[in-house]
Amino acid sequence: MINRLFFFLIILLCYGCQHKDIPETIALANDWHFKNHTDSTWSKARVPGNVHSDLFRNNFIKNPFIGSNALELQWISNTDWEYRTEFQLDNTILRKKHIELNFEGLDTYATVYLNDSIILKSNNAFRTFHVDVTKLLKKYNYMHIIFEKTSTYETIAKAKLPYELPEGNRIFTRKTQFQYGWDWGPILNTSGIWRPITLSAWNDFKIHDAYIEQTELSDDLAKFKIDLEVSSSYKDPITYEIYVNGALNSEISKTSSSEINFQIENPTLWWPHNIGTPYLYDIKIIAKHNRTTLDTISIKKGIRTIELITDKDSIGQSFYFKVNGVDVFMKGSNYIPQHSLQDQVTPAHYEQLTQNVVDANMNMLRVWGGGIYEDDLFYDLCDEKGILVWQDFMFACAMYPGDAEFLENVKREALDNVKRLRNHASIALWCGNNENNEAWHNWGWQKGRSEAEKTEIWDNYLKVFDTMLPNIVKSYTNTDYWESSPKHGRLNPLYKTEGDAHDWWLWHSGYPFEYLEENVPRFMSEFGFQGFPSYEVMRFVNQSDAISMSSTGFLSHQKHIRGFELIKQYMQRDFPVPDQPEDYVYMSQLLQAFGMTKGFEAHRRARPYNMGTLYWQLNDVWPSVSWASLDYMGNWKALHYFTKKAFENVLISSYATNDTLKTYIINDKLQPLHGKLHIRILDFSGNELSSVKKNIEVAKNSSEVKHVLDLKNFDFDKSSVVIVTTFNDETSYYYLDRPKNLKLQNAKIIKRIMKTDTGFTIEISSNTLQKGVFLNTAAQGHFSDNFFDLLPNQTLHIDFTTEATSLKDLNIKTLNEFIDVEKHL
Repeated sequence: MINRLFFFLIILLCYGCQHKDIPETIALANDWHFKNHTDSTWSKARVPGNVHSDLFRNNFIKNPFIGSNALELQWISNTDWEYRTEFQLDNTILRKKHIELNFEGLDTYATVYLNDSIILKSNNAFRTFHVDVTKLLKKYNYMHIIFEKTSTYETIAKAKLPYELPEGNRIFTRKTQFQYGWDWGPILNTSGIWRPITLSAWNDFKIHDAYIEQTELSDDLAKFKIDLEVSSSYKDPITYEIYVNGALNSEISKTSSSEINFQIENPTLWWPHNIGTPYLYDIKIIAKHNRTTLDTISIKKGIRTIELITDKDSIGQSFYFKVNGVDVFMKGSNYIPQHSLQDQVTPAHYEQLTQNVVDANMNMLRVWGGGIYEDDLFYDLCDEKGILVWQDFMFACAMYPGDAEFLENVKREALDNVKRLRNHASIALWCGNNENNEAWHNWGWQKGRSEAEKTEIWDNYLKVFDTMLPNIVKSYTNTDYWESSPKHGRLNPLYKTEGDAHDWWLWHSGYPFEYLEENVPRFMSEFGFQGFPSYEVMRFVNQSDAISMSSTGFLSHQKHIRGFELIKQYMQRDFPVPDQPEDYVYMSQLLQAFGMTKGFEAHRRARPYNMGTLYWQLNDVWPSVSWASLDYMGNWKALHYFTKKAFENVLISSYATNDTLKTYIINDKLQPLHGKLHIRILDFSGNELSSVKKNIEVAKNSSEVKHVLDLKNFDFDKSSVVIVTTFNDETSYYYLDRPKNLKLQNAKIIKRIMKTDTGFTIEISSNTLQKGVFLNTAAQGHFSDNFFDLLPNQTLHIDFTTEATSLKDLNIKTLNEFIDVEKHL
């Protein structure tokens, strides 16, 4: 027994020896304080965080998101702020040969002091800074960071130019651009330690970074090259063990960390979730010297190929993504940061948002260029859930400087973020900027400038977006690069035949929704329409149970100068215009969803001419009236429910023009389909006026007209019928007149509420067609469907997931209530 115990202790001792030199990392997240630079009193701060959040937590300011409070907080951006902390290190850390401080995000102009020595001057919120502090650290340490207001540096940079660049002073500062104000977000130009500060310590070896580059791929074999960035004092070989899904795959001994190769036989591919499984391999690299572990790094790797195909053709130039050799239609939206104050975004928010994306059948998000390079967790979840990411560099709607200092700063920013994100299977594209090219050529920015001035500004643009950024992407990744989104502005007729398009004839120019059906580009990367948020959001802004659209506070949450005017203009065209605020909010959501769905279906019908539709926008940064389909509190607006249906892999889409109804079946699946197509024309009482049945075959990855109906052959009132089309498990409803003209009947809806393990099931039915059925309650939760149409004598079951114990306040609203029946008699 004693011998066995002695042997066991020896094993433990040896194991401990094998791991004693592994690098250590400590997060410096505790005991932070902050103050205005003119104050003498320090208050508690949270790191990562920002000054606005710290001021609010300490009750120095009101909630910026309530009422018009944000307008009163502009003094914060015009103030210098200071942060400090004290931290203690034990001898285990202090004896390490190398100690480094890592600043993952300082916003923005920061001077960092460690024990009274300046160790860093930062000027870019998007960069990571590594500082060797081995000789400066002691047992007890003091760190002090001074953040200077951005205007100090912007004024200096602006004075160096003999001309003015669009759009304002934000162009000189490398930080989140929308914080200076946008047409969906407030001016909350914050500062602070917005991402972690860590301390890394090691002796003779450390892995800083690993890029697993896929070099070959076939059905039988995937080959990889590992590019390791290490610090090492060893002269003799290091052994690298590569584990794949927990099993040893390869073992390589090398004096250099470059050209470490391995392969995976019969690889399982990563796919977008709507057409396959987003399979990820767990790959672990262990570095050893004489069987002693020096360091390890783990990476989740998806094996796939993604290509952006931009070939010239007889029409213009294509724009589509080929994944694993398959042409994939992209269905998704434009994503902006989830909060004006990034520290308020939790892992639960990321999980819920990406799940909402999957649940709405989207397979792509465009990370918009006026926000942030997102947190690692965002991309991890996109990898896991099979969501492709179009990643903009952080430049939007402006022209930027081109001096050497600015260019070097941008270069370091791009390197940091391209290298950080390059292992993610979800990254499908790097794009240089949002609308800068279009703006320069179409927004009047060249007016009144000399030829020399215009040449200099455009040359500076080309330095960044046509040379530097594409070269970095090409050198450090296998991902494609696109200079600017869109390729052509809408004033250029080529926007419909070449590249990607942002089509704002809708909304900004007031064109009717029908315009979307006749003007389809090759890839729609941005278009949108506003709708009001949920009652919950409006009550929060107003701090009142009453729904008010006219309070001073709520009016300040509409950031588009013509927003309310345009919503009403479009509503008058297509829908009844209610008098009561609660009803108006409901109608605005139906309006937004109705119009956007016309675009979604037109784009999908046009496949393969069009191969993608990404709407503006997915989410909000604060409670607002905006283009989002998810409001600030994460509630699904009508648009998100409509998007879920419009983005189904198999879509029935009908479209009538010149008294001819064409019925399309769009199939995004990788398998052909066959089944029975059934088209019925019903009146609003459920009487069948016509019926067509036939068996059809639908090719994979296709959009095809499967039936043509001549409406001139029918004698019925177009305002009194619905065309119901089914194919296999899919159903669509199509109306031949505008919603406001439909002769809907104001009849009772019968409802029954049943308790379930996860909330409630609501059973509803009616003896007449009920359009735009909206279920709402003050209880927090999520309806499985909403804003839907209920056929006459049909019984539907809607699940409501909630922790509430009662649904006594459940209310049902429909479009039928707002139709003037007497007007149609």
